[in-house]
Parts: sequence; C-alpha cells; structure tokens
Amino acid sequence: MVTLVRESEAPLQIPPPRKISFDIEEYVRRSTQGPCFICAILAGHPDYPHHDIYRDDETIAFLVHRPTLLGHCLVAPRRHIESWTDELDEAGFLALQRVVHRVARAVAATVPTERMYSLSLGSQQGNSHLHWHVAPLPPGVPYREQQFHALMAENGVLDVSDRSQADLARAIGRRLA
Repeated sequence: MVTLVRESEAPLQIPPPRKISFDIEEYVRRSTQGPCFICAILAGHPDYPHHDIYRDDETIAFLVHRPTLLGHCLVAPRRHIESWTDELDEAGFLALQRVVHRVARAVAATVPTERMYSLSLGSQQGNSHLHWHVAPLPPGVPYREQQFHALMAENGVLDVSDRSQADLARAIGRRLA
C-alpha cells in the first residue's frame, strides 16, 4: 500500500500499482499522426483524458495518462511552443521552470520520492508541443530499473484506475494551492 501524505487529512492509501504492457506502436502512431496531444487536452478533446493538477493563464500541469511512475506528470505552456531555446525568451523559460519546480515539490510532498526526474522530450516528428516530464522515482527501486529505464513505457506502465489518478491529482493540486 502506498500512502500519500496529505496535510490535515487522513493519509490517502493507494494499492501499489502493478505494471502492464504498453502498446508502443499505437503510441507512435498517435504521436506522429494525431493532433498535438497538449492542444487537444486544452481543447477538451474526449480522446485525451487527463487529470489537471495546475493551470494558470500560461501553463498547464497534468498527470500522465499511462504513467511509468506514480505521480508522473507533464508541465507545458498553454501556447503551442515547440522549442524552448528558439521560442521562449529567458523570462518565459524561467517562468515555466518556476512552475516545473513548484509542481515537482508538490509531487514529492505527496508521493514517496527518492529522486525527482525532470526532462523535456518530444521532437518535430511527434509530441512537438514543449513539455517537461516531472517524474518521482520511489524509494527502493533497484539501480538497473532507475533513470531512463524507469521512464520508458516499453518497460510497462502502471495499472492505475482513473479514480486513483483523480485522487492523486487532487492531492498534488492541494499542495500547489
């Protein structure tokens, strides 16, 4: 049982999720041929379910739909930006990173975390909308299963229910409020 820490409330208990296989071919097809997933989420497209943990006028943060680590979320500008080095000035980049930092601290305060991973992925070929992954490595993961291995959906994704993701999103969101 994973206990999520909650201020002034009873701890949120979530059974440790098991890993299940992930259809990487479908993911590649959807990423390269479908609409921009972040723009689709912002537009409320029903084929892109998610659980927000933070929104402001410039930024959105939400839990990953098929996470590899409990609490894995994405932080992205609401405006469709593809290159942080070309399309954001220093002030815009630092504003986005402030949100990444706040989200990472809220996630770490909610789920057991040995190390917080933060990285930007995507390319012009797929998932081009700029986004940062914020992913908490739980304590006790064997070293061979950490770092990139822990983030790769090819190694399985967590079998988490929509309800547990909604509960987790609310718990993280309270830390950001």
